[in-house]
Amino acid sequence: MPTPLTATQRYIAPGTTKYYYATSCADITAPLRAEMEAGTDLTKEVAAADGWSVAADRVATPDLGSKFTGRIGGRVNPGDASINFHASKTTADVRTLLHRDDTGYVFVLHGGDVPGQTMDVYKVDVSSVSKPTNVDGGENARVMVSFSINDVAENVTIPALS
Repeated sequence: MPTPLTATQRYIAPGTTKYYYATSCADITAPLRAEMEAGTDLTKEVAAADGWSVAADRVATPDLGSKFTGRIGGRVNPGDASINFHASKTTADVRTLLHRDDTGYVFVLHGGDVPGQTMDVYKVDVSSVSKPTNVDGGENARVMVSFSINDVAENVTIPALS
């Protein structure tokens, strides 16, 4: 009988997952706590986040010996990453922090800011800061920030608290 996968400690993202933004990080594979603390905790203003992942393209490998076409992993590409933030009627919201063409780092701490656990670190450029309008009034006003991911380090150990 195969060994079972270790049982998980299940959670929901609200109240647990953290999003931080910093303008500098010398090594995304081993960020310093000081670099994280010099940034901004975005968590309480995040309404939705999408595209914070990387995946390999699938490359077809046909040959004349079979009608079956296998696939292999190809180049690794980031998703189209964005974060929807809550907007403020006074415009004192994420628009005071992030602007088109800004360069920085997004830290995604899925299990919370727990030293020794892991997080993903993305080197990003802000590609747009838009203000979509929901005309039916079904949700609060939002500011959508789109990011181009330039580099990523996955499953990076969260550094100890200062």
